[in-house]
Amino acid sequence: MDLAHLPRRSFLRGAAGLAVAGAAGLLIPSAARAATEPRIYSCAEWGARPPADALTTLDHPANRVLIHHIACPNSTDYSLAHAFQVARDDQHDHMDNNGWSDTGQHFTVSRGGYRMEGRHGSLDALRGGTTMIQGAHCPGQNTNAIGIENEGTYTSVEPPEAQWASLVVFCAYICRQYGIPVDEIKGHRDYYNTECPGDRLYAKLPQLREEVAGALAG
Repeated sequence: MDLAHLPRRSFLRGAAGLAVAGAAGLLIPSAARAATEPRIYSCAEWGARPPADALTTLDHPANRVLIHHIACPNSTDYSLAHAFQVARDDQHDHMDNNGWSDTGQHFTVSRGGYRMEGRHGSLDALRGGTTMIQGAHCPGQNTNAIGIENEGTYTSVEPPEAQWASLVVFCAYICRQYGIPVDEIKGHRDYYNTECPGDRLYAKLPQLREEVAGALAG
């Protein structure tokens, strides 16, 4: 069961990987989506565990994007291997410590800029643009908002450029797929008593909305 009122752990239990720069912004080389869909790694690709319980598919599109930070160490390992470990650690935390069915958020962006599906089924729902998977990332918002976790802690520092640029591209794609207005890109603290996504990242949300709007207009 997803008990959304339970607190999320502040730190991951460890992440490892080779320190290499990633081509996180590459588009998927597939026919129909090549021009619009950024590279998003699926749960199968990063080695997710199966959900503990059946997840709920909601028969309506999302109408908001909620930005989070994991509140984990600001790693300087920007590799794909590290990003996959972050996703696995986050899922273990949410399932084993919070007692949730799966990763709480729909998607995760690593500090190296890699975009990953978080909760099973979220990527296919996003591609369709008409349904969403019920999340467990913010009480009161789990049936309408897409949750994006950003690796790191942004209370006193800003996210690295690779992560920021990847987040802009990702939010633009989500807004396009679901028809979400850019002014509905919000922070976790807007709807819950939390420091998430950190003072520095939260302060950048107006810039995020502006850059996403520019990407959608381009």
